[in-house]
Amino acid sequence: MESLGLIELHHLRKRFGGGRKTTPVQALDDLSLQVPTGCLYGVLGPNGAGKTTAMRILCTLLAPDEGEVRVAGHDALANPRTVRRLLGYVAQDVAIDKILTGRELLQLQADLYHLPPSATEARLQDVISLLAMEEWIDRRCGTYSGGMRRRLDLAAGLLHRPAVLVLDEPTVGLDIESRSAIWNVLRILRNSGTTILLSSHYLEEVDALADRLAIIDAGRVIAEGTPEQLKQSLGGDRVTLRVREFSDEQEAQRVRELLQPCQGVRQVVVNRAQGYSLNLVVDDESVVSSIRACLDAAGLPVFALALSRPSLDDVYLQATGRTLMDAELAVIGQRDPKEERKQQMR
Repeated sequence: MESLGLIELHHLRKRFGGGRKTTPVQALDDLSLQVPTGCLYGVLGPNGAGKTTAMRILCTLLAPDEGEVRVAGHDALANPRTVRRLLGYVAQDVAIDKILTGRELLQLQADLYHLPPSATEARLQDVISLLAMEEWIDRRCGTYSGGMRRRLDLAAGLLHRPAVLVLDEPTVGLDIESRSAIWNVLRILRNSGTTILLSSHYLEEVDALADRLAIIDAGRVIAEGTPEQLKQSLGGDRVTLRVREFSDEQEAQRVRELLQPCQGVRQVVVNRAQGYSLNLVVDDESVVSSIRACLDAAGLPVFALALSRPSLDDVYLQATGRTLMDAELAVIGQRDPKEERKQQMR
């Protein structure tokens, strides 16, 4: 097979559950990705879309039911040891020994990577400096904030200078300062030639960092390209509308049915996550006057109306008919706590 990128995932399928007491979940459904060398590639999607499953398969921690995984031309399923030497993996959940200091934990990680003792100290200083950890690296990890723990986890994944850095939701739950620090490090790594695969459900994170991205939903790629290409593909503008300060689903659906036939309106979606406001994709700003006239004729007030250029959330909306936030809420509502605990223990 002709090589298409440093990372290649071809037609991956993975199902969980399906026993007598569990409902099967199709985590990946014919998912394919190609990540070019030296690219910071974003994987955007709601929780439950299949991002973590795909990354665990890439990192040889989970076997797919079907499909092929290649890293730098190596078959990851047939030669997992070879592929692991090329990868640095930072999982979504940070697991750090609270008794060790940060420096001691990095030294332990260096031993696990079989780094030569003569090179270990210099490498430790490199990653400590890169992630600005000098002030607290010799404190016990149990005293670290969430941002400190995430930076230490990232440092551990960088110790052996991996050709590919795989990051699963690296800034989830972090404050703005910690998130900004990690963004800066990722830009430095990308500019130095490291290939980065980054999963996230933060729209602004992927938009700001990614050279290319794939939007996935229900285990499938629904859009792929550069952030600007995907936004330009909509070919229109976005209108966010609220007919009154506090609305309900019934009224929002009525407004949707009223506006959908308007000339120049391409799509209308009820945004439940934002208090039953409405998101519209329209041809251009001239459509706004038609929207107002249509609402006036129906005796409906306009509490708030804003026009903006398309975002990645609009790309997701165009492909799925719902916003990314609504997709998040739908997944949360469908979760089985007992089954979720079982998945976390696997």
